[in-house]
Amino acid sequence: MCPECGRKTSATAGTIFHRSHTPLSTWFAAIWFVTSQRNGVSAQGLRDNLGFGSYETAWAWLHKLRRAMVRPGRDLLSGTVELDQSFLGGRSAGKRGPSTDKAPITIAVERDERGRLGRVRLELADRPGGRDMVEFASTVITPGATVRTDGASVFTRLVDRGYVHQATPGNVAADLDAVMPGPHLVSALLKRWTAGTLHYRVSRQHLPYYLDEFTFRFNRRKSKARGLLFYRLLQQAVDTDPHPLKELIGG
Repeated sequence: MCPECGRKTSATAGTIFHRSHTPLSTWFAAIWFVTSQRNGVSAQGLRDNLGFGSYETAWAWLHKLRRAMVRPGRDLLSGTVELDQSFLGGRSAGKRGPSTDKAPITIAVERDERGRLGRVRLELADRPGGRDMVEFASTVITPGATVRTDGASVFTRLVDRGYVHQATPGNVAADLDAVMPGPHLVSALLKRWTAGTLHYRVSRQHLPYYLDEFTFRFNRRKSKARGLLFYRLLQQAVDTDPHPLKELIGG
């Protein structure tokens, strides 16, 4: 309580722990489960490990933590970046790419000087292809960087945005995976993660937050100190606004 104005506050006010009736030690245990396992944990797995009374509680906790996994003002991708789009979701028999009902995911992947994959950025696109990918590139890639694409005409706009554009037309390539190998590999890992850890229980409404978790894990895949990942997520959690259940479920 402030001795001058009488206002009351707490150490957890303004964080994702705001008004939580659960001890912080339980929250710390949940964050440890999330960061200590390479592929993370599902809501059912968190419920079983911490003994929650309902699946909804575990689901809400994980979504609160996912909102803390993206740091505001994070550094933009630089150097050479591969830009492409993939599709995530169920099967669409007889259909391919944009004609499916799957969710279009725009993927930007850095390449270091040795050609190895660096950081990644993902976004759920409003529609397949189009200007959305150029706008996405403008928000996640440093101007002046080299952007490699499959040669679609819309990407010529990247030059006007201050990027060096390298086009490799996919319609004449014998092996499509060789055109944009970085995004294709990231796409495969994303699909494997949603199948193995989340068991395909990913709704389109909440998909952007699952993409945030995948990005958090992928960009820290070489970290050998799980304790440091725990500290990083906890540090970002206290800088993240509260998200009540009604907001999480879209009420």
